[in-house]
Amino acid sequence: MTRGGSTKDRDDGAERRCIVTGETQPKAGLVRFVVGPDMQVVPDVLGKLPGRGIYVSATRDALDKASKGQFSRSAKQAVTVPEGLTDEVERQLTRRVVDLIALARKAGLAVCGFEKVKGWLAGGARVRVLLQASDGSERGKAKLWTPEGARYFGCLTQQELGLAFGRQSVIHGALATGGLSDRVVEDAAKLRGLREIDGRDTPAEKDK
Repeated sequence: MTRGGSTKDRDDGAERRCIVTGETQPKAGLVRFVVGPDMQVVPDVLGKLPGRGIYVSATRDALDKASKGQFSRSAKQAVTVPEGLTDEVERQLTRRVVDLIALARKAGLAVCGFEKVKGWLAGGARVRVLLQASDGSERGKAKLWTPEGARYFGCLTQQELGLAFGRQSVIHGALATGGLSDRVVEDAAKLRGLREIDGRDTPAEKDK
């Protein structure tokens, strides 16, 4: 451990190995965990908790398997895995993505509503992310498109997008390019991994 409670684990590279699959991949696609003083596994969605990180691929299957002994094997000691850990990770990631979108909105980097989003897309605005509610009308969502180089996410519900935009419900949203949007991309990709059913958000997805 280095000064200020930080660890070498958090600073010495951009790739880590998933304890379930054994594959090494960028940290952006992994969920970090640490073992607390009480020997309980704690999700570290923000990647800021002190201690040796334990990394798991951001999929429900991998997280469920990790809870069945993999954490103890990786920590090389008996640890306690709280019940419903995968659901808790999903909850924290959802809150994280919603909060980041809200920050982007307050910074003037986000719009919502079909016409406003369509206007951004048609007007040449530098759209970084197209957001559409997972429970929105497929017919309506198909009328919008993902610009080249942008990312598409359909892993939030109407209510969750509504929370991000300060409304009761939202189906369509867009984020302009910028650091906040890049953070949304990283965390939304993890959330999508936990929520995806067939590997795609919508038939019209263009994930670039």
